[in-house]
Amino acid sequence: MSSSIHMIRIFVYGTLKKGQPNYFRMLDSTNGKAELLASALTTEKYPLVIAGKCNIPFLLNIPGQGHRVHGEIYSVDDRMLKFLDAFECIPTMYQRTGISVEVKAWLGKSEGEETLSPGSITEVFVYNTTTYQPDWPSLANYESYDAYGDHGLEYVTREARD
Repeated sequence: MSSSIHMIRIFVYGTLKKGQPNYFRMLDSTNGKAELLASALTTEKYPLVIAGKCNIPFLLNIPGQGHRVHGEIYSVDDRMLKFLDAFECIPTMYQRTGISVEVKAWLGKSEGEETLSPGSITEVFVYNTTTYQPDWPSLANYESYDAYGDHGLEYVTREARD
């Protein structure tokens, strides 16, 4: 009996990346299935800012501004997608939209998964936002987010928020 589980590709650029504060959520099988496929960067420039009192990374949906943003492509099942939509507060805080990314290095290992060569362009979903404060586009922009980076803006985890 064959099972046909629908998998979707998501590009993460912030706290859900490997080594970042919310990465554990991608590994939690109760949230669904997520497999790291590749490191990648956006084909278009976008402003990646750290904003708000909790110092959250936001990819502003302003194509052509900012930098090509580095992140990771994951293949996720429907259950993980529903978890991520809730975690990212769709549609009020973030919106899930389609973008193109360029593969830097293929890391996926699953059988049946299409393998993409470095330099390949693929379509993915990303959690970006059009619901930002007026001053956010003028904040410092980053090519890559690291919660532990030298920007001096300490990320406040969900568990530590009021």
